[in-house]
Amino acid sequence: MLSTEKIFHVKEAGSTFKTEALAGITTFMTMAYILMVNSRMFAELPGGVSYNAIYIATAISACIGTVLIGLLANLPMAQASAMGSNAFFVYTVCFGFGLSYANALVLVLIDGILFILLTVTGLRKKIFEAIPTSVRVTIPAGVGLFIAFIGLKDSGIVVADPSTYVSLASFNLLSGNAAWKDIMPMLVTLFALTVIAVLTCRQVKGAVLWGIVGGTMLYYLLGFTVSGFYEGFADNMNFNPFAAFVDFGTQAFGRVFTEGFDFSHYLTDHSKMELAVLIATTALAFCLVDMFDTIGTLYGACARGNILTKEGEVPNMDKAMLADAIATTCGAVCGTSTVSSYVEASTGIAEGGKTGMAAMVTGALFFVSMFLSPITMLVPGCATAAALIYVGIMMMNCTRSIDWLKTEDAVPAFLTLAMMPLTYNISYGIAFGMISHVLISVFTGKAGNVKAGTWVIAALFAVMFFVTH
Repeated sequence: MLSTEKIFHVKEAGSTFKTEALAGITTFMTMAYILMVNSRMFAELPGGVSYNAIYIATAISACIGTVLIGLLANLPMAQASAMGSNAFFVYTVCFGFGLSYANALVLVLIDGILFILLTVTGLRKKIFEAIPTSVRVTIPAGVGLFIAFIGLKDSGIVVADPSTYVSLASFNLLSGNAAWKDIMPMLVTLFALTVIAVLTCRQVKGAVLWGIVGGTMLYYLLGFTVSGFYEGFADNMNFNPFAAFVDFGTQAFGRVFTEGFDFSHYLTDHSKMELAVLIATTALAFCLVDMFDTIGTLYGACARGNILTKEGEVPNMDKAMLADAIATTCGAVCGTSTVSSYVEASTGIAEGGKTGMAAMVTGALFFVSMFLSPITMLVPGCATAAALIYVGIMMMNCTRSIDWLKTEDAVPAFLTLAMMPLTYNISYGIAFGMISHVLISVFTGKAGNVKAGTWVIAALFAVMFFVTH
């Protein structure tokens, strides 16, 4: 029987089991917010999928992905439903394109299987190189703006406006333009965001989680100032932790197979050609975002922890990518969006985590968290909205590597960045960036520099616009 030392080589890496355990706990604390944020986001979908069902799906897929990356790649990383991809799933694929929750899971399943094949065959590197650098490095920032905008909208701070499309909600209580019951949640969001920022500046571990907790406490405290806030408050509460597992089994698990391949609702208003193009381009968008997010996160976190190889590579990179791909496939079966590595794992690495033993601890905590869903259901949307805004802000970091004075890079980068939040669609941002890169290259006499894969991907996105729009 193999010992943990033979599996993870903790002493060989210059670490201890105590250090690895602390690192795993730290990583969990910094990314536990995904359990609440992901569940609340998916609960907005019609079709009988609840907060409880997605909470368990998120926890199980996070546990699987985190344990896999620890066992296969021996890295102190952690995985969970990716921020950005979850928003793409809910707001673009379901609300925007009109696919059902189960239909969208099919696209995630295709993404996972495709990711496995690309990793095993080595084609992942070819796809990665086919995306222009200006587009590739800007995708996370565009996704960041997108989910920050969702957070501002969900909090009620940004509202629809018939003349300017969007506007700032009124805080003017004195003139009667706004009621206190509407202003209060917005103030909670701003308070929670400030707490997260301050705690992060002070290098407090789990800043996002503590911000959500602080925002929740303030929300219920201020609830006493809102007339009727607590009327019927406990009527629908169920503190049985196993009730969530029942919802998971009936509403989420395996639904990709029982209902996902029935696209009859979509086909009532669209042709089979439109459906085929939509599936191809959307699954590709899921795969690209998942791939770039994972690669960037692995490099960034390992570099911060000084655990890159002598050649400057992530140790066991292919095995880490395989763990990600398998976890995404499992996530689709469980009922959630793509699973990816989390940059928050860098906080655990900063605590001294060097091996997959830290990942095992994080995975174990995700398992335990499955029994806490009744407590997390008390967290209001205005508190989790702050987490969306903050994570979006953190994803803007990559834009500094763009040479904004170089037009052939600036235009594709800007279109990738801007079109995601402005069109409420991640795939449209990637599409505009890819197509603009090809057009600029062609009309500046540099068509020969465009890779074959770039032509194919740009053509697919162009067909998407002409056929599905």
